Amino acid sequence: MEDLSRRYVPGYRGCVPTVPPHWIHPIGERPHLHRQAAESFGADAERYDRSRPRYPAAMVEAIVASIPGPEVLDVGCGTGIAARQFRDAGCRVLGVDVDPRMAEVARRHGIEVEVSSFENWDPAGRRFDALISAQAWHWVDPVAGAAKAARVLRPGGRLAVFWNMARPPAELARAFAEVYARVAPGTPPPRESAPLFDGHTALFLATAEGLRRAGGFGEPEEWRFDWERYYTRDEWLDVLPTQSVHARLPAGTLRELLAGIGAAVDAFGGGFTMRYTAVVATAVRTGAAG
Repeated sequence: MEDLSRRYVPGYRGCVPTVPPHWIHPIGERPHLHRQAAESFGADAERYDRSRPRYPAAMVEAIVASIPGPEVLDVGCGTGIAARQFRDAGCRVLGVDVDPRMAEVARRHGIEVEVSSFENWDPAGRRFDALISAQAWHWVDPVAGAAKAARVLRPGGRLAVFWNMARPPAELARAFAEVYARVAPGTPPPRESAPLFDGHTALFLATAEGLRRAGGFGEPEEWRFDWERYYTRDEWLDVLPTQSVHARLPAGTLRELLAGIGAAVDAFGGGFTMRYTAVVATAVRTGAAG
């Protein structure tokens, strides 16, 4: 089930408000500085590709409808999850990813990938109609990344970077929180409802500030798309090790956490519907030099 929701967030000027660092990312408020975490996902690339959630069709359709042509650059493309969705919507997608293990999986799915960090990637004069980044833009320096995006996008092209925000049922979220507090107290679990100023709003504001400081873009907008996915116990336990916050846990702690989460899902009936919101930070490349 998908429910399209687009929301314009009025211009925010100045510094991003001070928020608890884990609201931006569990690693801290500047996750792009933690390169080891950014490059950890390829340790089990097949699991990542198998288990990570996709993105709502309504979001893909809205982005594709708003761009001037079919040439799309996917920054931090990983195993090509989002790239395949945009390809299937009629785009020609080039991926850039820092991890050769992730890139190899994407290539097996027919996605062309160049291995590099985005900051060091050589576009070789190529220009694109859109730059997307799925669950990855926080690993890019927000100002340097925005400045490079301005250089590789054609005037009228669109930057659209997005994240999935997960919200389990309230009863299950409370059970999850008890497990995390007992086993991994420094690790924030998914919440049953987003606070007024949630982590994905923080990611939007950080992205918007980077775009404004770099120049070359119109006023950033925030779009939100609600969707749902049902998970069995085993499907959800397959997702958790692919998340950077869990990959950093000691092996024994992760095993204990997964056992506790599995027991909580079993007590809930063996499965649950996760409510997701795909949050998009987007802006259009102006004609001015970036």
